[in-house]
Amino acid sequence: MRSLSAAELLNVWEQGQGQLPVQQALILLAAACPEAPPDALAALRIGRRDAGLLTLREWTFGSQLVSLAVCPSCGERLELAFDVADIRAVDDGPDEPLSLSVAGCEVAFRLPNSLDLVAVVDVGDAEASRRLLLERCVLAVERAGDAGAHSVDALPSEVVAAIVARMAEADPQADVQLALVCPACGQPWQAAFDIVSFFWSEINAWAIRVLRDVHALASAYGWREADILALSPWRRQCYLEMVRG
Repeated sequence: MRSLSAAELLNVWEQGQGQLPVQQALILLAAACPEAPPDALAALRIGRRDAGLLTLREWTFGSQLVSLAVCPSCGERLELAFDVADIRAVDDGPDEPLSLSVAGCEVAFRLPNSLDLVAVVDVGDAEASRRLLLERCVLAVERAGDAGAHSVDALPSEVVAAIVARMAEADPQADVQLALVCPACGQPWQAAFDIVSFFWSEINAWAIRVLRDVHALASAYGWREADILALSPWRRQCYLEMVRG
């Protein structure tokens, strides 16, 4: 994986307009990993994909992250500031299928990837999405004393809960939770941090700002977009200050 130039990042932003977040994630990774086949990137488990996006975000905008959260109890808005290292999980989980034995069931399963997320994106409700995701990831189910195949729908709730818990344990980067406490009312809660939506919102704001800068410099000096984007941010800013007086 490598960092992206200003021109490359602008192209990624353009390609990702109107796409689903999972597709935007893959567009980013494809640009940063040109040597990797697209199918291989799509097949990465979500935690490994997000770990790559977290690194790319750090290379692009730095290690500091600033976000907002709203208290679910009183509605207070909190400004959050933390470092990439604070949410980077140890990524030593297996890529091969996993298995567990719960309540007389032997279950083999794999961890979700981007292809699975694409498959469930149009499903009507959260429960149906969860069920379809589980169906895609569960590879085999055997009950004690019965080696026949069994439907995922027939799994007891405790077995489903055990599978979900094992997935989270094996791929912690896939579900980053921030432990927050409201300074106004003292309410504690867990807030999910999604690197895909966070990073893309930053790219969107950056791209609009850069295009305005390009317009200003092209209008003033007649330079091409490629030449302006090739300037370092510091030099570009110096020219902008002279143009704007």
